[in-house]
Amino acid sequence: MDPVSLQLGTKNLWSLLVRLLSKDPQWLNAKVKFFLPKMDLSSRNKAEDATQGVMLQLNRLYTQGQATWQAFIHCVCMELDVPLDLEVPLLSTWGHGDGFPSQLETGEESQPESQLHHGESWSCGAGGGGLKRPHQSCGSSPRPKQCRKQQLGGYEELAKRYLQLLRSSAQQRYGSRTRRPGQPLAFHQAYIPPILQWSRATAPFNTQEGAILGDPKAEDGTEASILDLFNTKADKGPRVTVLLGKAGMGKTTLAHRLCQKWADGQLDRFQALFLFEFRQLNLITEFLTLPQLLFDLYLSPEAGPDLVFQYLEKNAKGVLLIFDGLDQALYPHSSKDTAGPEAPSPALALFSGLCKGTLLPGCWVLATSRPGKLPDCLPTEAAMVHMWGFDRPRVEEYVGRFFSNQLWQEAALAELRENRHLQSMCAVPAVCQVTCLCLYHLLPSSCPGQSAALLPTVTQNYVQMVSTLGPRGHLLPESLLGLSEVALRGLETGKVIFSVGDIPPPMMAFGAALGLLTSFCICTGPGHQETGYAFTHLSLQEFFAALHLMASPEVDKNALAHYVTLSSRWVLRTKARLGLLDHLPTFLAGLASRACCPFLSHVAQRDEVWVGARQAEVMQALRKLATRRLTGPKVVALCHCVGETQEPELASLVAQSLPCHLSFHNFPLTYADLASLNNILGHRNAPIQLDFEGCPLEPHCPEALAGCKQVENLSFKSRKCGDAFAEALSRSLPTMGSLKKLGLAGSKITAQGIGRLVQALPLCPQLEEVREADLIFLLSPPTKTAAELQGASDLQGNASQRKEAQSRSLALRLQQCQLRVHDVQELIAQLQEGPHLDKVDLSGNQLDNEGCRLMAEAAAQLDITRNLDLSDNGLSVDGVYGVLSAVSMCQTLAELHISLLHKTVVLTFAPKQEEQGGIQERAALHDSLMRQMPCELPPHSTRIRLTHCGLQAKHLAQLCRALGGSCRLSHLDFSGNALGDEGAAQLAQLLPGLGTLQSLNLSENGLSLDSVFILTQCFSTLQWLFHLEVNSESQHVVLRGDRRGRDQLAGGPLPEFPAGARFSAFDQRCIPRSVCLRQCLLEPLSLTHLCETLEKCPGPLEVKLSCEVLSDQSLETLLNHLPRLPQLSLLQLSETRLSPRSPLLLADLFSLCPQVQKVDLRSLYHTTLHFRSSEEQKGEYCGRFTDCALSREHVEPLCWLLSKCEDLNQLDLSANLLGDDGLQCLLECLPQLPISASLDLSHNSVSVEGALCLVKTLPSCPRVREASVNLGSEQSFWIHFSRQEEAGKTLRLSQCSFRPEHVPTLATGLNQALKPTALTLTQCCLGLKQLTVLLSLVRWPVGLFSLRVEEPWVGKAGVLALLEVCTQASGNITEISIAEAQQQLCLQLEFPRQENPEAVALRLAHCDLGTHHNLLVWQLMETCARLRQLSLSQVNLCDTSSLLLQSLLPSLSELKTFRLTCSCVRSEGLAHLTSGLSHCLHLEELDLSNNQFGEEGTRVLMGVLEGKCWLKRLDLSHLPLGGSILAELTQRLRHMTLLQSLRLSHNQIGDTGAQLLAAVLPWLPELRKIDLSGNGIGPAGGAQLAESLALCRHLEQLMLGCNALGDATALGLAQGLPQHLRILHLPSSRLGPEGALSLSQALDGCPYVEEVSLAENSLARGIPQFCQGLPLLRRIDLVSCDIDDHTAKPLAASLLLCPALEEILLSWNVLGDEAAAELARVLPQMGRLKRMDLEKNRITACGAWLLAEGLAQGSGIQVIRLWNNPIPPDTVQRLQRQEPRLDFAFFDKQPKAPWGT
Repeated sequence: MDPVSLQLGTKNLWSLLVRLLSKDPQWLNAKVKFFLPKMDLSSRNKAEDATQGVMLQLNRLYTQGQATWQAFIHCVCMELDVPLDLEVPLLSTWGHGDGFPSQLETGEESQPESQLHHGESWSCGAGGGGLKRPHQSCGSSPRPKQCRKQQLGGYEELAKRYLQLLRSSAQQRYGSRTRRPGQPLAFHQAYIPPILQWSRATAPFNTQEGAILGDPKAEDGTEASILDLFNTKADKGPRVTVLLGKAGMGKTTLAHRLCQKWADGQLDRFQALFLFEFRQLNLITEFLTLPQLLFDLYLSPEAGPDLVFQYLEKNAKGVLLIFDGLDQALYPHSSKDTAGPEAPSPALALFSGLCKGTLLPGCWVLATSRPGKLPDCLPTEAAMVHMWGFDRPRVEEYVGRFFSNQLWQEAALAELRENRHLQSMCAVPAVCQVTCLCLYHLLPSSCPGQSAALLPTVTQNYVQMVSTLGPRGHLLPESLLGLSEVALRGLETGKVIFSVGDIPPPMMAFGAALGLLTSFCICTGPGHQETGYAFTHLSLQEFFAALHLMASPEVDKNALAHYVTLSSRWVLRTKARLGLLDHLPTFLAGLASRACCPFLSHVAQRDEVWVGARQAEVMQALRKLATRRLTGPKVVALCHCVGETQEPELASLVAQSLPCHLSFHNFPLTYADLASLNNILGHRNAPIQLDFEGCPLEPHCPEALAGCKQVENLSFKSRKCGDAFAEALSRSLPTMGSLKKLGLAGSKITAQGIGRLVQALPLCPQLEEVREADLIFLLSPPTKTAAELQGASDLQGNASQRKEAQSRSLALRLQQCQLRVHDVQELIAQLQEGPHLDKVDLSGNQLDNEGCRLMAEAAAQLDITRNLDLSDNGLSVDGVYGVLSAVSMCQTLAELHISLLHKTVVLTFAPKQEEQGGIQERAALHDSLMRQMPCELPPHSTRIRLTHCGLQAKHLAQLCRALGGSCRLSHLDFSGNALGDEGAAQLAQLLPGLGTLQSLNLSENGLSLDSVFILTQCFSTLQWLFHLEVNSESQHVVLRGDRRGRDQLAGGPLPEFPAGARFSAFDQRCIPRSVCLRQCLLEPLSLTHLCETLEKCPGPLEVKLSCEVLSDQSLETLLNHLPRLPQLSLLQLSETRLSPRSPLLLADLFSLCPQVQKVDLRSLYHTTLHFRSSEEQKGEYCGRFTDCALSREHVEPLCWLLSKCEDLNQLDLSANLLGDDGLQCLLECLPQLPISASLDLSHNSVSVEGALCLVKTLPSCPRVREASVNLGSEQSFWIHFSRQEEAGKTLRLSQCSFRPEHVPTLATGLNQALKPTALTLTQCCLGLKQLTVLLSLVRWPVGLFSLRVEEPWVGKAGVLALLEVCTQASGNITEISIAEAQQQLCLQLEFPRQENPEAVALRLAHCDLGTHHNLLVWQLMETCARLRQLSLSQVNLCDTSSLLLQSLLPSLSELKTFRLTCSCVRSEGLAHLTSGLSHCLHLEELDLSNNQFGEEGTRVLMGVLEGKCWLKRLDLSHLPLGGSILAELTQRLRHMTLLQSLRLSHNQIGDTGAQLLAAVLPWLPELRKIDLSGNGIGPAGGAQLAESLALCRHLEQLMLGCNALGDATALGLAQGLPQHLRILHLPSSRLGPEGALSLSQALDGCPYVEEVSLAENSLARGIPQFCQGLPLLRRIDLVSCDIDDHTAKPLAASLLLCPALEEILLSWNVLGDEAAAELARVLPQMGRLKRMDLEKNRITACGAWLLAEGLAQGSGIQVIRLWNNPIPPDTVQRLQRQEPRLDFAFFDKQPKAPWGT
């Protein structure tokens, strides 16, 4: 009897267990191997019987420990058919902790075996590189010398025995695999090598292993086999190869596959192979030496480890060390290199030493890693190999080998071939294996096509796998949740290897039964060994972690969103925490799919409502991510997540949120990545551009884009793109129906790949462009020329393909091929027969002059669309003449560039006439704009550049004869030659014979100013010459024609209109000619010569000069010549330093030269003089002398000179040094200055004394109408004048910091003003006391004085305190306005003070002065006896204040206006206020709008209206006017027969209220304005209002916007539109085309209409169309009215019939370029237009350019808004440079004036 059973006292139970397990010894062996991975089953005594063997194995399991034994018992009960009478005692006795005796709890640990240990895995990423606990530590201390000498004799023998032991251990490890229950027979044999691709320039050169890679031209992207991994170019030093692959690509499986191949003798170049996993090395906390790593942690030699290690060092070339999972490495080593094998170091430091060659120099190192930032210990010469998983043939081969049964194999392949999405998932080998496992269980019970339908996502693959692997066909929710909790806890703590105590026994048994866990032996250091457990793949652990988050009731659903994150994939791999959560969000998203709801409900044991709430949290988190701006890696990660959810709505949201230009940079992309992206793009409506730059790409990944209809522009820029990539791309291109542009820059595609692409091009009719960097024939060295040319002709194919190829973009390069003149004819013949070419490059040959001439002559017959390069072919000056003559008749030549110095000869061509159809079509929409436009565009212009050719004056005659043959020459460039002054003079004579040019460049030709004067005379002889630009310092000399908007914008995506196309509408203005001399020495003599030359030039003329310093003598010389230049319109001296005396010289110019209009001098450095033409009438002058250091001493002479000017409109002396003294002097001279508009004295260091001096001076300046001073940070000081003596003056003082002593001075100055004055004091430190003093001191004999005070204390003082201030006024207060929010107090005083008899009587009635209240009322009655207006805005009216008003209001017999707006009043205060106002029977205006009264308070206030028969304006907007209140209001309105304005907006009166108002409107005969906006009025109420409004004959303003009126109301209004109507507001009124047309017909011809708003109505084609027009219309608002190009012409015609239009609002419509053209056509004729808003439309760069041209004719237009139109940013910048009034900004730069007031 077994002693253990005797000790346990469970003899019968033990016997039953032994008998049960004896029936299935294979299952027991698998379980023992799982729980005891270090145990060698083959070492058992073969002679012993089966029962004894079972007992021995059970004994070993039992002695392993309690946790192991309990897990084993759970496995028995879970997996085997155990009778119930045995299962119950087994679980009750040994399935729990109390059934394990304490004395055996830790059982003896069996001695470790001397073999390698491993664990099983269903996943290709699992492998358990086992670690072994050795018998003794190696390398930890040096062995005695005596012992070492004794072993020298057996040196070779020891090493040989160790190497044999190493190989036999590997053979034993990989020789036999035990099939697990439920797995197919071919499970372990189904290994298919993944795609391997070399990166960097590390392609192998040794092909003895069978790879055909010996060509030294092998570059990046070369595909490799497994054996090629050890064929790198490194002869010496470390041989390091790094395998880079994403999770699930099979890196770990490949590492074990190499071990197996070595064990089988297929890698015989290596004598020893060691495999380590960093996930296990991370567990080692002690430092190790290299011998300890090899022997203590892997396999110990039988003896002499030091000698064995010496042998390995000596034969290091035959040693291969494989390190799996470099991305998981922890404990980064220091920068100090390891000294040697005796120095203990961390594992990563040992790896670094092996890579750098400091340890085992010459050995081979292979590391696997996920992509990302790798440790810096890797040498730069390390070979990088990308692992890409499976392509379609590999997937099918894997499936075929997985299924041994032929029928199942065919069924599985049929499922895959019919489901493209399943194929894309199987590109990842790990997922492919899971899919095969699922199909293995699904196929027998499913109909054809149903199995694949159950596997739509990766997550559901895992769900299906777990479901099908469940023991006895069902899953235990408790076990799933328990195992998922272990998975999540591991991920959160960075643990991927678990000890036996980390996993509860039931969960361990569950994981073992389903094959979800693998076991292996691990070492945490020398002498420390234990069994480790891990999920078979990291992705499986992530799946279970996600399952726990979704199904565990312990996880709060609100915490789920924290786990839905996107990884950038650039994980810093050397940081101390692993990136283990990469796929967790993907699995969370997959479990959020509706299809997973039943599974989650089963696991969680909750209903689907509970599960749905958790799924909704994940979906919401994904929606938030979808709206963010994400980087390329995060976009891919999001696409994976969204694809897993199977939610079309979410996919559509992501697709629409993607930018129109999506770029991916420098991170690897697999087939699965692009497939997920394609899946999302399938839900997108708009086109998109995809750019892949520097991304390592899986060779067959373009196939994933097949069928993608949304991509318009596709670009790949990667050295990894080779012929395989091109072949895959050629299969996808015909299916991408919207693709227009394809780019393959920087690729390594050869002629073979090009051939594949060319064959695909005929199947892609939509493809417009294949960029020149994509398809290039490389025809060098010269020996290959003939063969390559033959290959080029072979690409033509049949006739249809050749025709299609001619529309594609190809380039031919024959560089340095030693071509000579006799080769040219043959080359021309081949080019004429060859395909359509984009570029031809013949540079670096020996064509000489004749060969270049022949090629240039033949260029007209060759199909070259871009350029012909003849550089570096020995061309001389004599050959230049021949080339010029040869190209003179070439119709397609756009540019010829010849530079003999740089050996450049390049001919650039323009599209042929038939290829300009697109340009003509775009130009056709502007026919109305271009009157006299030819029906066909004339030929394009030509640019000839002969730069740095050594040309001299003697060459010019022959050159001009050669150039004269071209009638299309527009740009001529002679820069960088040696023409000199003689050549310039000769050229001036020859230029008329060259026709009409657009530019002539003579830069760097040694020209002096004399040549400039000669060229200036050409303005009289050359009609095309408009601009001469000279820069002496840079030798820049250019003559240009009229370069307008289209030339300036030619570089952008705008239509290029030729020079021959003239725009009659835009040529009405006279274009000025200009002379620009920069950095020239301007002496008096030179200036005299220049001016004499300019006298003969036609005008208008602009002269722009610059030099370092201009002396006073030179300036006087220039200014004295100005009267003799009547054609001069502008003189500019930029970046030219003038003397301090120059302002006086320029000021005298007004009297010296009458045509001067404006003098602008800034900083004595920039001077601009504007002149009026002789045709213009004599007008106003402007002077600007800013930042000129003017001080007190300059004021009197400057004023004396300016006083001679007859009409000085504006004078700007800002930013000078006047100070208070200069200001006082200037103010004294002010009456003598003839200023009629404004004087700017800002930034002149003026203090408070200066401001007071201004107040004192104002009475002596009768023409001053306004003055404003701000002494704060703005430092502004303005004085505004009028031409006549002003009746009143306005004075604004801001931030003047008055002290108490300043107040009397201020009052004294004000008292001297004998005319009405308005004073505004803003933040002038004027307190309550100082204000009281000021009011008491201001006394006038007669007149009105207005005072506005803006101080912070005004908003806090309260109404009572402010009214108390009013009692101190020395005059009668006629107006009081208090706005607490604006901190404003406004008063108007009338002098002299008079008494009101009625007020006197009331004051006597309140003669009881015993209280402060009565005293204040008495004083207010006295000062406010003539009060006409009382306004309280945004105040908090307390009860005391309301009581005061109750007492005061009855005495205000002259009160006409009372306003209480936006204020808060209590109910008691409302009663007081109502009582007081009820006595004000003469009120003409009552405004109670926007108050917080409530319905009851509003009802109380209705009593105010009693008896108000004199009321003219009533505003009750934003008040709760309920049914009964409104009824009372309408009754009161019947008696207000004088009412002119009624505002009841935003009261929600509805149709009922509208009917009540409609009944009372006929009782208001004087009504001129009514506002009922935002009242919820529908068609019924609108119809009744329309009938009543027709009876209001004096109505001028009608505002009914924001009501659902509909077309019926519009028709009613149109039938009875008031004849005096000025303003009509109907925005957001639900009008349609019918209603809008009826209104426009009714409005047509109305003589008084000034403003119309129909915004936010669906007008479509019902826009206003006028026949007679509206003569006074100033503003029309058609924002968001669905207006498109179809209505553009009638709209423009209608606008043209409104000559007074100042503002047109057409934003948020669908107007395109056709509408822009029509608007541009009418712009010049709308003389009063100030603003046009076209933002958020569909106007492109073409339309914007036309608007710029039209804007140039409308000088009064201030701005055209174009924000958010599809115009490229670079075009926007060029347009704004040309025309600053085009506004593309989000915020409106132009302030808008208020309307409708």
